[in-house]
Amino acid sequence: MPKDTRDVADVTTDPATAAIGKTAVLYRMALPNHLCPAGQKARWLLDSKGFKVDDRLFRERPEVDAFKEEYDVPTTPQVWIEGARVGGYDALRQKLTDYDPDATTYKPVIYLFAVAAATALALSIGFLGAITWQTLGWFISVSMILLGMQKLRDIESFTTMFLNYDLLARKWVPYAYVYPWVETGAGILMTGMLLTPLAAPAALFIATVGAISVFKAVYIDKRELKCACVGGNSNVPLGFVSLTENLMMMGMAIVMLIQIAG
Repeated sequence: MPKDTRDVADVTTDPATAAIGKTAVLYRMALPNHLCPAGQKARWLLDSKGFKVDDRLFRERPEVDAFKEEYDVPTTPQVWIEGARVGGYDALRQKLTDYDPDATTYKPVIYLFAVAAATALALSIGFLGAITWQTLGWFISVSMILLGMQKLRDIESFTTMFLNYDLLARKWVPYAYVYPWVETGAGILMTGMLLTPLAAPAALFIATVGAISVFKAVYIDKRELKCACVGGNSNVPLGFVSLTENLMMMGMAIVMLIQIAG
């Protein structure tokens, strides 16, 4: 145990008084059957930012309940910095970093496409021994799988966001629930180059409807919406990313249909 970690029962100093300069006071749970993850993360963040941490541990549940009642807080951990209470881990993260839970971000999409690209490269080098046009095809199909899985992870949140702009879903709500299954399934089949007469038309249909819907909402109606492309509750803005997702699917599907026809 770090030398600056103490049980709450052994502490008498008021946290506002102890939290001076680069000394932070942290209250967190370390019960016999529960070591609070948020408390551990708060401790790590404070250490990484150069704070000396007065780490005060709750060892029994009554201590936690008494603390929450005394300071009128809903949960622990709780942190004091510069004589004032900051709050829990999320509040601490916002104060000490550039984290903003409401800020627009493209990070989820960047990470997803990076994983899809790495997977496509691995498949190409591993099975073909070279980077070919099939690498691009695998990149698109794997992206479809990953994007579909993000939507299926919390399908209720996805459908709520999707209904804000998709033209077909607004006419027929069940389509919002069908869409991620079709995207994921078509991506799997395209990755394995299986059942192309089924996968390609399905992908082309949902992608065409999606592209028209996004274009109308963003570029014609000028609406500022969040994109459902990486599932619900994301802060990715609707526009270029979602349009790109649909155009990639359309291009992949058209190429595969041309190959069938040939």
